[in-house]
Amino acid sequence: MSQTRMKNFKHKGKDQEEMRRRRTEVTVELRKNKREDSLFKRRNVPSEVEPDEEEDTESRKQLLQQIEFISANILSETPATKLAAVRTARKLLSRTPLAPIDQLLQCGIVPELVNCLVRDDQSTLQYEACWALTNIASGTSEQTKAVIKCGAVPLLIKLLSSSAKHVAGQALWGLGNVIGDSAECRDYVISHGVIQPLLSSIRSDVSIDYLRNVSWVISNLCRYSNPSPPFHAVCELLPAVCHLILHPDTAVKADTCWAISYLTDSGNDQIQVVVDSGIVRHLVPLLEQDNLKILMPAIRAIGNIVTGTDEQTQTCIDAGCLNQFGRLLLHYKENIKREATWVLSNITAGNDIQIKAVIDAELIPPLIMVLETGEYKAQKEAVWAVSNITVGGTSDQVGYLVRSGVIGPLCRLLAVRDAQIVQVILDALSSTLRMAGPDAPAIATMIEEAGALDSIEHLQHHENGEIYKLAYDIIDTYFSQAGDEDEALAPQATDNNFQFGAAAANMPQGGFNF
Repeated sequence: MSQTRMKNFKHKGKDQEEMRRRRTEVTVELRKNKREDSLFKRRNVPSEVEPDEEEDTESRKQLLQQIEFISANILSETPATKLAAVRTARKLLSRTPLAPIDQLLQCGIVPELVNCLVRDDQSTLQYEACWALTNIASGTSEQTKAVIKCGAVPLLIKLLSSSAKHVAGQALWGLGNVIGDSAECRDYVISHGVIQPLLSSIRSDVSIDYLRNVSWVISNLCRYSNPSPPFHAVCELLPAVCHLILHPDTAVKADTCWAISYLTDSGNDQIQVVVDSGIVRHLVPLLEQDNLKILMPAIRAIGNIVTGTDEQTQTCIDAGCLNQFGRLLLHYKENIKREATWVLSNITAGNDIQIKAVIDAELIPPLIMVLETGEYKAQKEAVWAVSNITVGGTSDQVGYLVRSGVIGPLCRLLAVRDAQIVQVILDALSSTLRMAGPDAPAIATMIEEAGALDSIEHLQHHENGEIYKLAYDIIDTYFSQAGDEDEALAPQATDNNFQFGAAAANMPQGGFNF
């Protein structure tokens, strides 16, 4: 197994970091895709603005004329003239999809837009300048840094307390774009004291649009795990997160769930702070949601928590999270099914009491269905979930897994080209055979009837040394000549790992008796 993956797993007899794993390729893939429910940055584009047609020569001339007008008038001492220049800049920056951000930066308008932010006597000018800066900050990192370098951040924070609500709202939006650019920008804005003015705006008398922007900005403040947000910032934000998750608005609730998912993606210490806040009991009921904008980040947040310690995982189990996974494993959306299977794979990486909870919740049959009929990305997660049970469960638990029909679907996935998954499957089969003891010949027969014997024999020639060794040991130990079977099939007792016959209370009885 790859060293990266193995370091993120833990089970009996192995390093405590080994069997619970953090999302790697799935996280990267999902977070590269922009989600409309959780965009890093948002441009303020008026609803009446239609996408421009392909620019022709005439429209390019018009653009140059507008930029010349802005350059000539933005320094004007005449309020109306200055406002016209700033408004023209804002309108250009609101164009889709070809906002001329770089052209406007080159003509040096950002410092003057920042100067407009201090004009408390001209709220319309402040608003237009905020709007223009917001859309510049929605661009690339270099464009965002141009806004920062000109000193916009402290002034935008000050405007959060503006008596002109439309100005405060636009300042909030601009700060959200700066924060969403990177961990460096996030921490820069935090260092200038954004959190308390932001939290002070969470009141019953603010508009729902404003509150939606607040929850989005909070989610951006929680975003990025390398490095994580400053610990003091997390502690300041969590009470607001606990409050907003109870809000009835879908957008507010969804962004709050994303905030929790980001906070729990930064290691066990930060997971513990989230768990200690008591938010898990409010998070778990959201797994019942049909609205995908809430359901997806809720599953992600639960999934991140169960990558932590057994105690942190138990918090989610005690809150009733497993009651929802029968439905989620059979969800019509494959990405929901994959996320749910990933969550279970981390729960089955826990102790045998937690594996028992998964079995008692009747989740093994739908898990095997994912293993057999799900898309490959979900099947991979199901392989990990099953393998964790075979490695960390009791003999009765593994016996129940076998009687539920896991061997056939598991064996059929030996044909995939993913060496890591092939190794995990071989490891699961080897653990099952070893734990079966005198019932190992029956398991071997199941493997042979599933048509996997040829595959395992072929894998003895695999270029991956671990796969070769596992395949060779299975063939040599369980499919050798009859005269060699008795000694090879004896259970291997190592450090209390495989205690046969130790049935847990209320476990499906029978072990490996077929």
